Amino acid sequence: MVARRAFLIVVALMLWCTPSPRAAGPRPITETDLFKFTWIADPQISPDGRTVVFVHVTVNQKENRYETSLFTVPADGSQPPRRLTSGIRDTTPRWSPDGAMLAFARSIEKEGKPQPAQIYLLHMDGGEARALTDLPTAAASPVWSWDGTRIAFTSSTADRHESQAAKAASPADAGHKSDVKVITRAVYRANGNPGWVDSDHHAHIFVVRAPANAADKPIPEQVTDGEFDERGLEWARDGSRIYFTSTRVAEPYYEPQDSDLYSVPAGGGAMTKVASIEGTIGDVSVSPDGRQIAFVGTLHGNPVRSYSQPDLWIMDAAPGSAPRNLTVKYDYQVMGGIGGDQAAPRGQNPKPIVWTRGPAGQYDSLVIVSAEHGSANLVRVAIADGSVSPVSQGAHDVVSYSASRDASRIAATVSTQTSIGDLSVLDLGAKARPDEALSKPITHVNADLFSDIRQSEPEDLSYRSFDGKTIQGWILKPPDFDASKKYPMILEIHGGPHSAYGNTYTHEFQWMAAKGYVVLFVNPRGSTSYGQDFGNIIQYHYPGDDYRDLMAGVDEMIKKGYVDPNRLGVTGGSGGGLLTDWTITQTQRFKAAVAQRDIADWYGFWFTADFTLFQPTWFHKAPWEDPQDFAARSPITHVANVTTPLMLVLGDADYRTPPADGGEMMFRALKYRKIPTVMVRFPRENHELSRSGEPWHRIERLRHIVGWMDEWLMGKKNEVYQTQ
Repeated sequence: MVARRAFLIVVALMLWCTPSPRAAGPRPITETDLFKFTWIADPQISPDGRTVVFVHVTVNQKENRYETSLFTVPADGSQPPRRLTSGIRDTTPRWSPDGAMLAFARSIEKEGKPQPAQIYLLHMDGGEARALTDLPTAAASPVWSWDGTRIAFTSSTADRHESQAAKAASPADAGHKSDVKVITRAVYRANGNPGWVDSDHHAHIFVVRAPANAADKPIPEQVTDGEFDERGLEWARDGSRIYFTSTRVAEPYYEPQDSDLYSVPAGGGAMTKVASIEGTIGDVSVSPDGRQIAFVGTLHGNPVRSYSQPDLWIMDAAPGSAPRNLTVKYDYQVMGGIGGDQAAPRGQNPKPIVWTRGPAGQYDSLVIVSAEHGSANLVRVAIADGSVSPVSQGAHDVVSYSASRDASRIAATVSTQTSIGDLSVLDLGAKARPDEALSKPITHVNADLFSDIRQSEPEDLSYRSFDGKTIQGWILKPPDFDASKKYPMILEIHGGPHSAYGNTYTHEFQWMAAKGYVVLFVNPRGSTSYGQDFGNIIQYHYPGDDYRDLMAGVDEMIKKGYVDPNRLGVTGGSGGGLLTDWTITQTQRFKAAVAQRDIADWYGFWFTADFTLFQPTWFHKAPWEDPQDFAARSPITHVANVTTPLMLVLGDADYRTPPADGGEMMFRALKYRKIPTVMVRFPRENHELSRSGEPWHRIERLRHIVGWMDEWLMGKKNEVYQTQ
């Protein structure tokens, strides 16, 4: 049986991989087009605003990996991008203040294995990049001092003091290194980390001097130490101190989420707490004149909330100053984004706070990105009164950006529903309308590929749910759509649950449409980009009314006449996987379902997820204190109602939604009930399978999802899914 199953899988994969005859004109998109995608990440415009360096991400199909190198392009788009560095694991480019040098992180390979990334320095007038660091652990996040003489970065190190284990060791243990793990903290593993959480090493601040010449070999100096992490580095204007954020509590999960802003002398010394709010602090930015500090702060609420919307804060840099919430009256998601499956893998996408001057020469406003109604755009926030005005407008997602030294120009990566992402340069002093600001990209990295592909443009959908709330969604139709026909439809449910679909690129949706499906994706209550109340309303009621929002959307689609009500499918990942499970326990209207990285049993999930639910954000109490609530909201409790054929897509290394409390439970229960069920397992993959998993795994995932839908909605039997 096993041999026959293996043979059938090989045959099926061969058939999937066989290219179809080339047709005249543009073709539908395919799942294997992912191998040809190019992504742009971390755009960094030069201080003078003339050049943009970015991380160029591609797939090495033969090696089944992503490769990252640095590319450069003139900010006016007069020339195509050219490769700047020769590495295949080069990331986080950062210009020196004078624009003469570029610091970046590079991981080289030794004996066939990638080594910890180190900080490299490249002179822009020519020559090879040279390593500035050679540390046993990765060096990351380089930040130049304002005068360009030093670079701060972080690296994980052990406490300088002797560990408790070493102190307790017996002389007889000499030469023996124990592999036994003693766990004392409730958070002991993390999604994306193949092993246990390392509680002995912490991210600390280092400073290295910029070399005077090729013969100069400066040695990095460690600035901070101890049992806590430092992150989000920012230099004081005079170079005397380094600002950072940190949560300096040994077991922070016993308290609501919180982090504070600190500073430390650049040469090391005592830390000073600079700012604290009832919540978290991040994205710190010091004004160019050194007088003010801005940051993004998220209040956790009292009582704590399931969803807390971030705000923009500002304070004087002088000691004792109190931060002020600039966007307290602005009910959208500061520094938010839109969820898709094509954010650049292995690349970062920073969204800095940009200081801008007014007519009098004073810094009077801040430019940030904000997510509103399924799009993310740049907005300007006045420092005086917090008023918000658009800098860019449009149905797109500003994924990442940076500004020139005088903030006259911004380089941004912009994604749409039909474009993975290209660079646009915005002149803040220009008279262009906000809806035109980012409409003329200076790169076209996927133009050759997409000139041969016929994609579908989504249609906006707005409808009233059961209680009158307005729900926003989108409809994606097959490229050759004919309104006189009846089509099968797939409902896509986003995860989070506090996330949002919208105007960014999602390969999965385009692939489904190309295969003949109408795709419906909506933002039910609980979604971000619609305000604090809309996001938090599902607290203690998840899943629940969000499911009813989704079904109201399906009803709207049936009314349109071109969707076959007898051929409905549903899928989603993470929180969307939970809602997929929930949906098929509440209704039998769907004829196929694919639950990805799902949760089936809240009771078990509470104990095994990689984060704690010790705070009453999703549940009022612990599982044993209110087992009825956990059971009532768990799909596995209602599994006897399921008649829908179900596929479970699971990552073996997923600690965010552990398979044992999700797909494995649904699989065993439905097999017992003899409901058609299949479990698809992806080795080595964590919770990020759909976004940054191994390239071949991402393609096989798409094939299995559509293959299952094809079997039950299109009548295309697949031997791989038959019990032998």
